[in-house]
Amino acid sequence: MTRRFGPLVTPEGTLFRFWAPKAEVVRLEVDGADAGVMTRRPDGWHLLQHPAGPGSRYRFVLPDGLKVPDPASRFQPEGVHGPSEVVAPLAQPAAPWAGRPWEEVVLYELHIGTFTAEGTFRAAIERLPAIAELGITAVEIMPVAAFPGERNWGYDGVLPFAPATPYGRPEDLKALVDAAHEHGMAVLLDVVYNHFGPEGNYLPLYAPLFNEAHETPWGAAVNFDAEGRDEVRAFAVENALFWLEHYGFDGLRLDAVHEIRDDSPNHILAEIAAAVARLPAGRPLHLIVENEDNEPAWLRRDYRAQWNDDVHHGLHVAVTGEDEGYYGDYAGRADRLARALAEGFAFQGEPMPYRGAERGAPCRDLSPTAFVAFLQNHDQIGNRAFGDRIHHESEAGAVRAATAAFLLAPQIPLLFQGEEWGASAPFQFFCDLGDDLKDAVRDGRRAEFKRFSAFADPARRAAIPDPTARETFLASKLDWSERTRQPHAETLAWYRRILAVRRERVVPLLSAMAAGDGEVTDAGVITVTWRSGDSRLSLLLNLSAEARRHGEAPAGDILWSEGPGWAEGRLGPWTALWSIERA
Repeated sequence: MTRRFGPLVTPEGTLFRFWAPKAEVVRLEVDGADAGVMTRRPDGWHLLQHPAGPGSRYRFVLPDGLKVPDPASRFQPEGVHGPSEVVAPLAQPAAPWAGRPWEEVVLYELHIGTFTAEGTFRAAIERLPAIAELGITAVEIMPVAAFPGERNWGYDGVLPFAPATPYGRPEDLKALVDAAHEHGMAVLLDVVYNHFGPEGNYLPLYAPLFNEAHETPWGAAVNFDAEGRDEVRAFAVENALFWLEHYGFDGLRLDAVHEIRDDSPNHILAEIAAAVARLPAGRPLHLIVENEDNEPAWLRRDYRAQWNDDVHHGLHVAVTGEDEGYYGDYAGRADRLARALAEGFAFQGEPMPYRGAERGAPCRDLSPTAFVAFLQNHDQIGNRAFGDRIHHESEAGAVRAATAAFLLAPQIPLLFQGEEWGASAPFQFFCDLGDDLKDAVRDGRRAEFKRFSAFADPARRAAIPDPTARETFLASKLDWSERTRQPHAETLAWYRRILAVRRERVVPLLSAMAAGDGEVTDAGVITVTWRSGDSRLSLLLNLSAEARRHGEAPAGDILWSEGPGWAEGRLGPWTALWSIERA
C-alpha cells in the first residue's frame, strides 16, 4: 500500500502531508517561520513541498490560528504539544535478522520508564544480556507512542508514530531493537488502536477521528466504520506497518481489541493482519491480541496468539484465595483452571456470572501456542490498588508451584519485568497529565476500589498511591542490584533452570502439540495431558496447602517436580509435577 501519512524526505527537501478534511486552509510553520499555505485537495489532504530537511521542526496552523503537531509525527522533541521533527530514515543493520519461530518464544514484558533507573531506550540496552541469559527469546515492550508529560504506562498515547520523548530519540529505539536481535531475541511492541489519550490529541479538531455511534470506556470509539473511515483505517494500518518496517519490530501486541468498534464488512483487525501478511518475507512476524471477549476466530485466521487471562485468574485465586470481582468466577473452580491450561479458554460459550453474559467460544481446535500464559503482567499487578506483585504477600511455595505450572505448559509463557528475581518494587498505576485532569484521575483511581471490601473505608482508599505523583512512578522502578542478593539470587537461578528445561524438553514438542485433556480428580488434583506425535506431556498440579490423594504415579520421565512431589499415593501441597512419556 502507498504510505501517505507523515513527512516524506525527498532530494529536494521534505513533502509535508496533512489530512485535515475539516479545515479549508492550513498553513505550514517550519522552524518557527511561516512557510505558506498548503495545497488542499478535494479529499481533505493538504500538501506542501519545502526545502527543510531532517532536524527541522514544523507545525500545522489551523484556520483559527491553533498550531498543532503532525498526527503522524516521527518525533516530538518538545512533547506532544510542541512542534514535530523531520526524522531521517533510520539506518538498517548490515546483517539481516532471521527472527524467532513462535514456538521458541518466551516473552518478557517491560516498561521502558521503570525497567531501569534511567528509564530510557539506551539504558534498556545495557540490561539485554541479563534477559537473554535468563532464557528469554522475545521482549514485549509496553506502548512507547508519544504521551503527555514525563511518565505514563503508555496507553494514553496521542501521536502513535512518535516514540515518547522521555525515553529517547527514534535512533535510540532502533538501537534497542537491533541490540535485542544481536542477543537472539525478537522484539514485540504493544500498540493501541482502541482509543487516544485524554490530553494532546488534536486530531478531532480537523478530522473525523471518532464515531459517536459507538461507545467505549474512553468515550466515542475510533472511527473505523463511519464517514471518513478510509483515512482513519489507513492511519492505523500504516502505523502497524511502520513499527515493523522502519524499526524492525518482530510483532505487535494489539491492546484491548474487544473495544475496537467496527461494523464494516472488513474489520480493521483483518485489514491490519492482511497488510502485515503482504510484507516481504524474510522473518516471522507475530501479531497477538488482548481480547476480553475470547473470540477464537481471530486466532484461526489472522493472529498468532492471545493473552490468556483465564490461566492467570485460575492460578491467582488458587495462590491468593482472592474471590472478589471477576476472581469470583474462578475461586473454588479448579475445573476452569484445568480447562484453561489444557484448551486455552476457561469459558467457551458458557455464561460468566461476573459479566452477566456468555463469554468465549470453543477453541479445542487451536494449538496451545495460540495462547500466552502468565502469572503476572502490567495489568494484573498495576491494576491492584498498591501495585503489589503476587510474591509480595503469597507463600513462596505456592507462587513457585503456580509458576512452574505455566512456564512448562505448551502455551507461550510471559514474565513481567523483575518477576524472575522476585523484585521488591511494585508496579503502580502512574501518569503525568495536565493540572486540569489530575484531580479527576486521582479521584477516579480511588473510586475504582470502592466495591472491594478492603477499601470500603474512605481512609483506606485515601492511602492508595496518587497516580499523578512522581513518587508513584519512582517507586515502580526496578532495583537491579537485588539480583545478586538473597533470596533474589536463588529465585533468579530457579527461573534460569526451569526455562532451560522448557527450551530443551518442551519446545521440541510444540510444533506438533494438540490441545490437552484436563480434569480435576475427586481429591482435587488437576491433571492435564497433551499429545505431540509419540510423546505425551503431563502435569499433576496441587495448588493447595494440603497433600491430596492421587493413586497413580507419574508416567515416564520426570521433567520437573516443584514442591514435595508425589509419594505413596499422595501429591504434596503446592506441587507441580511435570513428566514426559514416549509411546
